[in-house]
Parts: sequence; structure tokens; C-alpha cells
Amino acid sequence: MRLCILLLFVAACANVPKDGELPHWTYSGPAGPDGWATLSPEFSDCEGKNQSPINLTGFVEAALTPIMISYQQGGSEIVNNGHTVQVNYVNGSTVEVDGLTFALKQFHFHSPSENLINGKSFPMEIHFVHADADGNLAVIAVMVSEGDANEALGKIWPLMPAKAGSRNALTRPFAAEELLPANREYYRFNGSLTTPPCTEGVRWLVMKSPITASKRQVTAFAEAMHHPNNRPVQATNARLILK
Repeated sequence: MRLCILLLFVAACANVPKDGELPHWTYSGPAGPDGWATLSPEFSDCEGKNQSPINLTGFVEAALTPIMISYQQGGSEIVNNGHTVQVNYVNGSTVEVDGLTFALKQFHFHSPSENLINGKSFPMEIHFVHADADGNLAVIAVMVSEGDANEALGKIWPLMPAKAGSRNALTRPFAAEELLPANREYYRFNGSLTTPPCTEGVRWLVMKSPITASKRQVTAFAEAMHHPNNRPVQATNARLILK
């Protein structure tokens, strides 16, 4: 079931749903975040109590174990699905969390950032989406500050589709690890997908250290989207944010 939800999450949505398809959703207007839960019974989690993104603050000290990251050069294609730009990944790249192995399925971008850190928003945020054999999800989030041009983004940005529904094969396999900060310390909380169906039970691992991208690189993504693609922060409720 969770794997099916992941496939729904990474798929592009049509403007008008066909029989059996979930309805179109947006980042503004009647089909925007405030109304996601009412668009379909499958989106009911969008008004749950453990939703993402959040403002990461009020941290609780914890002995967080290092994330065991084993990424290969597996980025195969870059897709503009109208909601984000994502790079789909072939099998073979994994992370280990809580003694479980999660396979990297794709990574994608949001501008401005969805999560906040102590109330601070970043120009962009990258989500690395993983699933284990049972479909349980883990997301590594990396904040992007404006600064020096990002060499890794420079390898894939020229192939970024400008039109929703378009995709381009990468000319050579891309290594997602190039987009991770050198310092792998992280914050952790339990949350959800940040887009419909807003599935809860997602392990969120937010890197403390941002990476940089140039203003031109951030602008190129924003122009491909034609709109901000960040869900507003959700109530933390009784959740702990560990550091």
C-alpha cells in the first residue's frame, strides 16, 4: 500500500482526473493546500496531526546515530511534473535508518524551502525520497542557501524541462551524494509527505548544514515552475524534534 502511495506521489497529475485517477491539486486557489483534504478521500491525511513541513525549533537533545548513506551514480532522468522538478533514480542506492534499509527512489526540489529552521526560510530545499521493502518512507532534506554556484546542479540544470509533463534523459548517471553537505549532522522528526496524499509515518531527516546554489540556479528552477511550490508549515502538535 505504501509503495502505491509513493508511486502516486512521484507521478505527474493530469489537469482533469480520469476514472480511477486522483484529482488535480495545486499550490494556490480552491485546489491549494487549505483544500487538499477535501479533494478526495485518499487525501484525508492532509488534515492529520503529524503533517509536514514544519518549523524546526524547540529541539530535544538526542543521541542520533549517523545516517549510513550508500549512494551510487543512479540518476537516470529529470522530470518536470508541474509540481516539482525531480530526478528519478535507478535501483542500487540506499540509506540505513533505525536498522532498516531504504532505497533512494528520486529527489526533487522546492522553492522557497518547505521546512523552516528556527523560523528561517531558505531559497530552495531538496528532498531525497526513500522507501524500504515494505514501502515505509524516509526523506532526507537539504536546505539550499544563495551563494556560490553549485557544481552538481550545473550537471543537471541544463537538462531541466521547462514545460510541465516533459522529461529528459540524463546524458550520464548522476550521483545524488554530490548534493549532500559534507557535514551530515541532522535534525529528526516524524511527519508526512508534503504533497497529496500527505501520507503520515514518514521519517524526516533534515541536514543541519545547507549547501549553496547561485541566484541564477535558484531562478532557473523558479522559472520552470512558474509558481512557488512550497506547502505552508504545519502545526508541530505533540511531536519532538530531535537534534
